[in-house]
Amino acid sequence: MQYWARRLEQEIDGVMRIFGGVQQLRGIYNENRNLFEVKENVPRKLVEKVAGDIESLLAKKVRALKRLANAAEKFQKAHHWQDNIREEDIEYYDSKADTEYDDPDGEEIEREKSNSLKLEFTDDANFKTKVNYSYAAVQIPTDIYKGCECPQPARLCAARPGTASTWPALAGSGPPPPNTDPSAPRRYIQGASSPKDMVIIVDVSGSVSGLTLKLMKTSVYEMLDTLSDDDYVNVASFNEKAKPVSCFKHLVQANIRNKKVFKEDVQGMVAKGTTDYKAGFEYAFDQLQNSNITRANCNKMIMMFTDGGEDRVQDVFEKYNWPNKTVRVFTFSVGQHNYDVTPLQWMACANKGDVTPSPLSPQEYLDVLGRPMVLAGNRAKQVQWTNVYQDALGLGLVVTGTLPVFNLTEDSSDRKVGSCLAALTPPVLPQLGANGYVFAIDLNGYVLLHPNLQPQIINFREPVTLDFLDAELEDENKEEIRRSMIDGNDGQRFIKTLIKSLDEQYIDEVFRTYTWAPIKSTNYSLGLVLPPYSTYYIQANLSDQILQVKYFEYLLPNSFESEGHVFIAPREYCKDLDLSDNNTEFLENFIALMEKVTPDSKQCDNFLLHNLILDTGITQQLVERVWKDQDLNTYSLLAVFAATDGGITRVFPNKAADDWEEEPEPFNASFYRRSLDNKGYIFKPPYRDAGYRGLDLENNTIGILVSTAVELSIGGKMLKPAVVGVKLDLEAWAEKFKVLASNRTDRDQLGCDPSSSCEMDCEANNKDLICVLIDDGGFLVLSNQEDHWYQVGKFFSEVDANLMSALYNNSFYARKESYDFQSVCAPEAQSNTGAAPRGVFVPTVADLLNLAWWTSAAAWSLFQQFLYGLTYSSWFQTEDVTADSMEARETSCIMKQTQYYFSTVNATYNAIIDCGNCSRWVCPHGWGAA
Repeated sequence: MQYWARRLEQEIDGVMRIFGGVQQLRGIYNENRNLFEVKENVPRKLVEKVAGDIESLLAKKVRALKRLANAAEKFQKAHHWQDNIREEDIEYYDSKADTEYDDPDGEEIEREKSNSLKLEFTDDANFKTKVNYSYAAVQIPTDIYKGCECPQPARLCAARPGTASTWPALAGSGPPPPNTDPSAPRRYIQGASSPKDMVIIVDVSGSVSGLTLKLMKTSVYEMLDTLSDDDYVNVASFNEKAKPVSCFKHLVQANIRNKKVFKEDVQGMVAKGTTDYKAGFEYAFDQLQNSNITRANCNKMIMMFTDGGEDRVQDVFEKYNWPNKTVRVFTFSVGQHNYDVTPLQWMACANKGDVTPSPLSPQEYLDVLGRPMVLAGNRAKQVQWTNVYQDALGLGLVVTGTLPVFNLTEDSSDRKVGSCLAALTPPVLPQLGANGYVFAIDLNGYVLLHPNLQPQIINFREPVTLDFLDAELEDENKEEIRRSMIDGNDGQRFIKTLIKSLDEQYIDEVFRTYTWAPIKSTNYSLGLVLPPYSTYYIQANLSDQILQVKYFEYLLPNSFESEGHVFIAPREYCKDLDLSDNNTEFLENFIALMEKVTPDSKQCDNFLLHNLILDTGITQQLVERVWKDQDLNTYSLLAVFAATDGGITRVFPNKAADDWEEEPEPFNASFYRRSLDNKGYIFKPPYRDAGYRGLDLENNTIGILVSTAVELSIGGKMLKPAVVGVKLDLEAWAEKFKVLASNRTDRDQLGCDPSSSCEMDCEANNKDLICVLIDDGGFLVLSNQEDHWYQVGKFFSEVDANLMSALYNNSFYARKESYDFQSVCAPEAQSNTGAAPRGVFVPTVADLLNLAWWTSAAAWSLFQQFLYGLTYSSWFQTEDVTADSMEARETSCIMKQTQYYFSTVNATYNAIIDCGNCSRWVCPHGWGAA
């Protein structure tokens, strides 16, 4: 085995030395040393600069918000109320007026027209739609004052009166869904009140049944939706006794996942027994007085939902809340009943709260919480920034800053909220290389910026909440970094950590430097991650215009036949460059623009453009010196290639580009990023998903990429500016693999086993011997079994589960299990039994860091399950499924992933494994290059 592995390694190494041209490319860089400088990345300075840029951006938004709030308060104070005003007396642009809908039967229904202005709109690149900067768009909740029809008798159409005005006016944006109050979004709620500690208690006595219980559940749902990540909450039900509805025994953060748990468990509440308000309130006060847990420590409140009762539980309030009345009590009278609501009114008013007939909007309590803010004046005016969310207009991930606007007229405690949107564009720092990046988190540990923040499903109703420890493979170092960033500290740490490949198939153990610092005047903290080989980078210096023109000519398609096909990274080299997903079209756009401007033009990014042109010339020299002089067919190669940090991917010969499936942006290509992080060679067989039926070798030529990084040392400074490689012909190399793994001398002896005296031969004895080459992620690369050729690229457990299990059990492979919180799952078959939640709670890493969480039943239940699977398994966590009312669609879910990696390189062992009615002798040998 060691002999075979050595022969195969030598064969691959020989091919790479001849065709890869690593040594020759090093020489080319050294010869062209006068055309570039080696610059240094100083992490602390980069963090300081980027943090300053973000601080300036948000400060500009804050200043705009304050001007908006001051102007709104002045207009409000000067406004005189008119009782006889009519809608037709006011001219404004109605954001709903030009929108049309289709009814379920397909008949077109035009929205009732108001006295809306007719505006002209012009295209705007910033908003990616047509806008009018001279007017604001006004949204009026017509479903409130014109009424609405409710298709389901169990749900009432009710919302708080309110309008929204948006500037600039946007064309074709359309209104939100019917019955949606513009004051309801998270940004309004977060800006209209301070952080809250809330206990919701629900009366589930026998009198609360049928429609009343359904209304209570709906009201609790809506109450939970008024909470943000700055709030803490627990929900309990009570009759003779009180108990929590979920596994949470204390207040927990009101984040998206915790609120989903509450909503699912509230659905299971059952009405029985008699009412005891004392039990409910004592439980709630005990929850709020628990000082051993993390809380908001600002507004404390109890929200009670009941159908009514006679007891005022004055003794409970005297014991827990009087005379200071630090806890507000809000009562909600639910359903139609004959109870006197006076006791509910007394409980609320005696504890600085309010009583509300439910189901009117539970958000009414925000009016009460807003009164102290109005009285506090400017001291209460603080800009609140929301979590990241998907913009409904297609602007991508954005955050919104909110600021309360007070009604300063006499005897008024009303307030509105002004908001200002800030689009999140990750800083472009190409000098960081393929594996360097910038990220930012908020005080809750949620990422504001991160390359792994890529929600697959756009959900406008919920923020995108991805914890830093869920965005990366967690370890103790990252936990400490997260805590330091949340605490507002700065720091730097060099760590060894695991990372997941871009295609999520592989795990690599790498070294990284993490540097972080707070963003001043905000609640955010910025971090920068840099691999050791990105400490230095190349900056081209092409001042010679004749040389610029010469190198640029190698980008022209008429040179591809002799010099190989060139893919260029779709980067924003110039402001007027039209981007395109089609690389051929993008190259045409690039060439057309370069005929009009020079690489030194002010409208172009000189760093990007000069490095691109330099790498074009350097890779062309590699073609002339190495690739053109070799016959690829002699070594059964389909192509040779080189990719660079500057954005060039050159594939030779030109015809090989027809089957090239890698990303034209090297920084987004898995083979490129993995080659930089690993020594030796990286194998990339064609990826095959679970639904793939096999390779068609008769009609297609299948290739296997083998690549390695080019490491330079210039003046003692180490960097990796390029990756080179070859593309092996699968069928030819499968035959070559059998030859390389053969050494039989006695061809008459066919039986080979541990006790036989024959020398094993993977070519002659392919019925007895299974010889395979598996890469470091456990994917099949080569085999002496022809039926395996159609499974190349599959995870080996799908090919031979027993053998893969033996490799893992004997520590040849290690594995890493993680959770992808941004996965997309196919819909389950719809049920005809109505709406029902489904799912299993999967905790985030942040939950696991909370020691108290481990005492919950959910934690023990989770870890008592036998988590088995060599590929993927998923636990769904989705919205309710309603029978016949919704079309099946993909949903967001939490996907459990398992990746494998070599535990020990160059390991060798012998073992006999059981295969049912037989036994198999296994002799694996690790090869560092694979």
